[in-house]
Amino acid sequence: MASFFTVEPPLFSSPFNISKQNPSTLNLSVQRRMEGHSEMGLMGESFDTSNLLGRMRDDEYESRSGSDNFDGGSGDDQDAGDDQPHKKKKKYHRHTPQQIQELEAFFKECPHPDEKQRTDLSKRLGLENKQVKFWFQNRRTQMKTQLERHENMILRQENDKLRAENSVMKDALANPICNNCGGPAIPGQISLEEHQTRMENARLKDELNRICALANKFLGRPLSPLASPMALPPSNSGLELAIGRNGLGGSSNFGMPLPMGFDVGDGALGSSPAMSTMGARSPMGMMGNEIQLERSMLLDLALSAMNELIKMAQPDTSLWIKSSDGRNEVLNHDEYARLFSPYIGSKPAAGYVTEATRGTGVVSASSLGLVEILMDADQWSEMFSSMIASAATVEVLSSGTGGTRSGALQVMLAEVQLLSPLVPARQVSFLRFCKKHAEGLWAVVDVSVDIGRNVTNSHPLMSCRRLPSGCVIQDMPNGFSNITWVEHSQYDESVIHQLYRPLVSSGIGFGAQRWIATLLRQCDCLAILRSPQGPSEDPTAQAGRTNMMKLAQRMTECFCSGICASSACKWDILHIGNLADDMRIMARKIDDPTEAPGIVLSASTSVWMPVSRKRVFDFLRDENLRGEWDLLSKDGPMKEMLHIAKGQDRGNCVSILHSANSECNVLYLQESWSDASGSMVVYSPINMQALQMVMSCGDSSFVPLRPSGFAILPDGTSNNGDGSDGGGSCLLTVGLQMLPNGNHQSAKFTMESVDAVNNLISFTIQKVKDALGVA
Repeated sequence: MASFFTVEPPLFSSPFNISKQNPSTLNLSVQRRMEGHSEMGLMGESFDTSNLLGRMRDDEYESRSGSDNFDGGSGDDQDAGDDQPHKKKKKYHRHTPQQIQELEAFFKECPHPDEKQRTDLSKRLGLENKQVKFWFQNRRTQMKTQLERHENMILRQENDKLRAENSVMKDALANPICNNCGGPAIPGQISLEEHQTRMENARLKDELNRICALANKFLGRPLSPLASPMALPPSNSGLELAIGRNGLGGSSNFGMPLPMGFDVGDGALGSSPAMSTMGARSPMGMMGNEIQLERSMLLDLALSAMNELIKMAQPDTSLWIKSSDGRNEVLNHDEYARLFSPYIGSKPAAGYVTEATRGTGVVSASSLGLVEILMDADQWSEMFSSMIASAATVEVLSSGTGGTRSGALQVMLAEVQLLSPLVPARQVSFLRFCKKHAEGLWAVVDVSVDIGRNVTNSHPLMSCRRLPSGCVIQDMPNGFSNITWVEHSQYDESVIHQLYRPLVSSGIGFGAQRWIATLLRQCDCLAILRSPQGPSEDPTAQAGRTNMMKLAQRMTECFCSGICASSACKWDILHIGNLADDMRIMARKIDDPTEAPGIVLSASTSVWMPVSRKRVFDFLRDENLRGEWDLLSKDGPMKEMLHIAKGQDRGNCVSILHSANSECNVLYLQESWSDASGSMVVYSPINMQALQMVMSCGDSSFVPLRPSGFAILPDGTSNNGDGSDGGGSCLLTVGLQMLPNGNHQSAKFTMESVDAVNNLISFTIQKVKDALGVA
């Protein structure tokens, strides 16, 4: 007997939509995709950024319940009609909602009605008997297909998890560990002396366990032998301050050492608050099977975070709503709580608040290129140099599968900063997981390593933890990529100055918009640098321009370190009674062998300005108006000797400025940029000999720099705008670095030096306010 069929809507099967397909081609494409075409990690579907889950049309199809019919005809009848063009075709018939409701209700009670039941239904609903028969056949087929799809989705998820676990186990098998001594499991791989050392290590650990057990009786509380007590390190700066120091020693009040035996190398983070909360459960402090258990937990956490990121990045979702001013998207917390199970562990403290933002943009870079940048700590910190104070990869749990970054999983440490001394840098220890979901479609997700653990006593220095955050990147034509960025975190609001709380709470300070704006600006800069300035340009001149850009980047990073005082810097914060609360003065010893020994003072402060950010930026970068606020210019204008563009806007550039005043012979290296997240003007004196060496492709790392400058940020209020009409307000941060007069060869400075730098920065702010007409 000929079987009756209904017309199926085309399935959404690929990141590239196909508008027209014949049925055979459509069925073949669906079959291929179900057999293992590019799969979406946890969702089991291929998708694009216009519909990340790629299941809306499938769900619509499954809910139609076989309601579209040809009147009294079957599939074979229709095929016969195609072969016999002179035969009259059957008319199209659509069941009414009442008929569908009755059929659905009967189907729930009896999916296989007999002849008598079908006859009764056909009479009651006004349908032919074979229409009722074919409707039930179609409905049973759809139910079976729906169950198969659900089973396939579960199997794909299990398959992805098994593949990732297999990769982790292969890495573990490649480097087996002895449960007793923690060394290689095969004694032949190490020398006899090293093997004896390992055995001695094991003996000492046993002795340590006995001592801890004995200490437990006297202390009255458990003492873990694997978690060595940690204390703040003593200051090794070597500074002997004549005024004294009543603050904590070391690089920062926020720094603390990593777990025992862990070293990320020079220039990396000097603290790991989140990792220290892990205690003995850290991957660096466990042996044998405990490491495998910990890695399995981290893998589950990474897969869960990837699933959450994909859902939050979907464009048409009720998870995001427009803010009251209509400029940003804010998280719908009720919908978020309904869709996602809460992670184990509550907020670390009562003062912690939740921040969630989302942003999109099109950047001039490929998805593979962006993935490589994000998965490499050095490239990542260089791309976002104004945001990331320091970054390091602690451990690589998986380097990826198939020779790609897909499936790569690693533990990272980072400090994210806002350019103001009134906002402490955010220290986070997190997992970074990367996965390829389809051809030209990648996702990278971060999640704090303490999430998923029942941490009751969080470390007091941990001021932020990162909930599932990251980006989804899809290739576009002509080498561009569409990127969707999600930022979701919890932070301690009490450590932020009242002046900056509106900016941070609005999501502009650390949110997705800032990451997107910085990435857009940096990609535009790289595109301009890689393109030749002219057909006849000398290759040496192009190399000199690149060398100058590297020097300017080092200058800007040094300026940021003198403002934010992250734990990776060698600054000592000076706590002096007569300084204002919003003023920070720091000192560091010069340890560069190319410079004369001595100390450098850095002073910074932030003020609110009732002037638009654009107006302040244009004023500060204008060389003709520099004499109105810069003492070294002797109240005269400056001329631009060299201009290297870093973007389409002329204000985004690196330049060399020379004083036009005959009494003042000073050269400045200056970098300025502005994007949607903020603006910056940084400068440093430079001599002609150093300039010529840099332009002739010499080593720019030996050029001494004393950077000073300005950071201009929105204030987070609704009237901020872009300032094109002259309205709005902003937050201005001023930072100065200088050598105390007469103390170039000494590691001491006096109170007069501190007063001098304090007066200089106050004088500069007042001159800027007077020039802009601010009372």
